[in-house]
Amino acid sequence: MSKVKVAIIGSGNIGTDLMIKILRLSETLEVGAFVGIDPKSDGLARAARLGVPVVTTGVRGLLDHPDFGDIRVAFDATSAAAHLANDAALRDTDIKIVDLTPAAVGPYVVPPVNLDEHLGQRNVNMVTCGGQATIPIVAAIASVATTRYAEIVASISSRSAGPGTRANIDEFTETTSRAIEQVAGVRRGKAIIVLNPAEPPLIMRDTVFCIVDDCDRDAVTSAVLAMEEKVKAYVPGYRLKQDVQFRRITARSPESDLIPEAPRGERWVVSVFLEVEGAGHYLPPYAGNLDIMTSAARQVGERLGAAVAAR
Repeated sequence: MSKVKVAIIGSGNIGTDLMIKILRLSETLEVGAFVGIDPKSDGLARAARLGVPVVTTGVRGLLDHPDFGDIRVAFDATSAAAHLANDAALRDTDIKIVDLTPAAVGPYVVPPVNLDEHLGQRNVNMVTCGGQATIPIVAAIASVATTRYAEIVASISSRSAGPGTRANIDEFTETTSRAIEQVAGVRRGKAIIVLNPAEPPLIMRDTVFCIVDDCDRDAVTSAVLAMEEKVKAYVPGYRLKQDVQFRRITARSPESDLIPEAPRGERWVVSVFLEVEGAGHYLPPYAGNLDIMTSAARQVGERLGAAVAAR
């Protein structure tokens, strides 16, 4: 079967890493156009050296590209603001869009949680790096225990936070918080991001903190471990740092004020500690926050491409 042609919009770190992942790993996708606006960017130069068709005039240039009619999926790795314009420019086409920005024009998608139900959408959103790392775990816990509150903390190296990430900090927290509720099915979600300036740089680390009603702790642990394996299938550097932690909430626990409306009875804090090491395709291994985004996007793109090819 011939490969499905895709376009990658955005020639920065995320777009370039995604391009290399598709070139090296994908058996179903082909990069038909790599799109940027800075002809001198390293990403565009690298794409040209690899023989990938390059567009240096943004989405408008992509629309005029001679092979534009063959493009079936477009990945947008620009910014939240730029994505709104890019989505509008592609709206009258048949192209499926995988949005790696926090713009959230389309529904949130986290591959092992809800990809199947959104394969028919024109535009899907990849949430954020913190969302991709933690929402699978929150969803796993919520699948076996009534989860009233979930809080995640994503700690990433400041070296891996480029201009786009820094410009979208507010969007990160808002988008991830909403996605925790909508995708994982939690009543209340909260997200925090920490840019860690440590040298040498530390890899991405995430904490998942859930408040649940009385639960089967073995079932919760089994669900978390099963989800870890599902994510690891497309992000090999994804792993739990230690066993799932449980702590009973008492009347004096500070967490008791987070969900005052909850019924009486035993409640527990479930804590999961994760780290994500990057594959080192284009970005350094400590940039697991970027690697999980591009790995998840490739997973979604392959499934969308297969759905298009099957028509």
